[in-house]
Formats: sequence, C-alpha cells, structure tokens
Amino acid sequence: REGAVVSDPETQGKKTRGEMARAARKKHLARTLNSHAQSIHEVFQVFDQPAAPSLEKVDWSEVTKLGDEISKQATITGMLWTGETPNARELEDNIGTYCNMLQGFLLLSHGSTVGAGPTLQACIHASAKQIIDCSLSLLQEATSSYGSCSDKKTTIPRLSGSVWEACSALKKTPTTNCMAIGRALTQVAVSVKDVIREMRELKPAAIGSVDEMPAETSNTCESNEEDGASEDGLGNDLSPEEMNIAHLTIDVVSDALVIIKEAIRFITSLIKKPPQGVVSENYVHPLESLLKHYQELGVQVDELGACVYPPQEVSLIRATTEKMLNITNEIQAEVQNMEGSSEGLVRSLQAFKGSLGKLQLGSCPDTGLVQEMGSLAV
Repeated sequence: REGAVVSDPETQGKKTRGEMARAARKKHLARTLNSHAQSIHEVFQVFDQPAAPSLEKVDWSEVTKLGDEISKQATITGMLWTGETPNARELEDNIGTYCNMLQGFLLLSHGSTVGAGPTLQACIHASAKQIIDCSLSLLQEATSSYGSCSDKKTTIPRLSGSVWEACSALKKTPTTNCMAIGRALTQVAVSVKDVIREMRELKPAAIGSVDEMPAETSNTCESNEEDGASEDGLGNDLSPEEMNIAHLTIDVVSDALVIIKEAIRFITSLIKKPPQGVVSENYVHPLESLLKHYQELGVQVDELGACVYPPQEVSLIRATTEKMLNITNEIQAEVQNMEGSSEGLVRSLQAFKGSLGKLQLGSCPDTGLVQEMGSLAV
C-alpha cells in the first residue's frame, strides 16, 4: 500500500532475538535470586529458638558492624541504576554478594541471642527481619526491572533508603534482657497515657433536660447533638453519677501509669546497680513474668477506659477492676521474691489497690449495696 512503512525483516529478527536474550537473562536472574532467598529463609528459621546456652555469645557490635556493610551494599545496588541499565552479570554478582552478606548477618544475629529471654529474642528477631525483608524487596525490584523500559530512578532509591533505615534502627535494638523488658514496659505506659488523655476529654451533660426547653430550642439542640455525634463519633456527655465514676476511673488509670513507671525505675536500678552477688541477667524469668502481668494490666486499662463512655457498663467496670486487683496481687508477689530497690514500686502498688477499691465502691449500685448490707450479720 502506498505510503506504508515496510519493516526490515532482518532488523525485526535481530530485535526479536535481542528481546528473547534479555528475557532469558531476566529469568536467570530471577532464579538466582529465588535460590538465594530460599536459603536465607531457611537460615532465618533458626530464630524460632534462641541460640544454645553452650555456644559463645556474639557481641552485638559485630552485628551492627555487618549491618553497616549491608547498608553500603544497598547503596551499591541503588547506584547500579543511576545511569544506564546495568548488565546481567553486574546484577548477578551483586545478588550473590548481597545475599551471602544477609546470611552471615542472620547467623551473627542469632549468635547474639545466647541467654536471651523471649522479649529480647523478639526484639532481635524483629530488627533482623526488617533488614532481610527490605533487602529482598530491593533485590526483587532490581531483578524485575532488568530489561524494562519503566523508570526505576525513584522506586529503587526509595527501597535502598528503607534498607538504610532498617540498618540504622538496628543500632537502637536492646542488647540485654533488662533493656528489652524495660522498653516493652514503656510501650505499655504509652498505651495507658493514651487512655488517660481520652478519658480527660469526657465532660458532664448540660444542666437541664431537653423536655423543659421550648420545642424550637429542643429541636435545635437535638440537631446540634446529632451533628456533634457525627463529628466526634461518640457522645461524651455524662450524668453526674457517671461523671463521678469517670473521675474514679481516671484515678485508677493514672495510678496504673505510676506503677508502670516505678517498675521501669526498678528495672533500671537492676541494670545500673544490681544487688551484691546477683547478676541482673539472672532476673530474666521473674522479669518476663512481671512484664506479662503488666501487659495484661494494660489490656484491662483499655477495657476499663472503654467502659466509662455512655452508656456506662457498671457491671463490666466492676469485673474489670476485680481482674486488675488480681493482677496487682500477682505483681506484688513477684516483686517480693526479687531483690533490689523495690520500695517505691511496693508503695505505688498499694496506692493502686486503694484506687481500685474506691472505684469498686463508687460503681456499686445502691440496690446492690443495700442487699450486701442487708446480708451482713448484726
């Protein structure tokens, strides 16, 4: 047809052969990466358990030093894409070097868990997993981008950056059981602070009832209340009786925050000045038990905070405070069996139990209280 462009069969054939060759190299790169990734995941399974106590513990500085090398390797991977598309050989060499480094990093990280309790083990596991996941995502993107015409000048540098951040966070990982447990307690404290902040936003209902207002005013008020409910998502207005329970609940939650802070101070004292003849790491099991009780207490604080919103669930408030009292007794028993400067913690636990008792009395319905009083022998 006149004016039609006729392609050169020879040129077209060369183009097809070139595309087939690139596709084959890309497939080879994908197989190489998958093989390395499989090996890395198999090595990662050793983290299911801490290293055996009989092994020599790897110093954490060795782990962070290799983390710095991984960060540099991520930079090298990103630089391969700053100019022209890298050749397959460069990418394959980079994949091999990078993945061997990751396997070595996992073995060192696991070696640092000798003597680690569940909390420290979980911290090291999470830090190592973040580096592995970010690194494999970077390599996967680099491999899938080979031979592609798409612009990778933003995606690959961003993934390299995620590896840098993970390697930087590695240096902030707790290195002892006491530090790891202290950090976990701090997370509980943050959650409790949020509950206190939310509860302090509660406010008493406006004085006077809607029924006493003129019809027009009443309709306007109802409309505003509906608008407020849609904006805030939850009505916070409490009756005087409900407000009293809310104040008592805030006292309980505030005292819960105090006993968490005192527990953190107690653990800090074990790190800085352990009792004579006692190694702080010997406290691993009792401190892990203590942390478990505090985490359960944090769950109950969340439950208690939810109960004070109208309509208040008084029976659930009383059941929750009873659970919290039992947990507090268990914490006291645990602390009494441990040496160290625990006077401040013991006093705060007693004050907390007093706040719980006041809330239990304050949330007791009058009818129930009369029945209880009537059942007492004179």
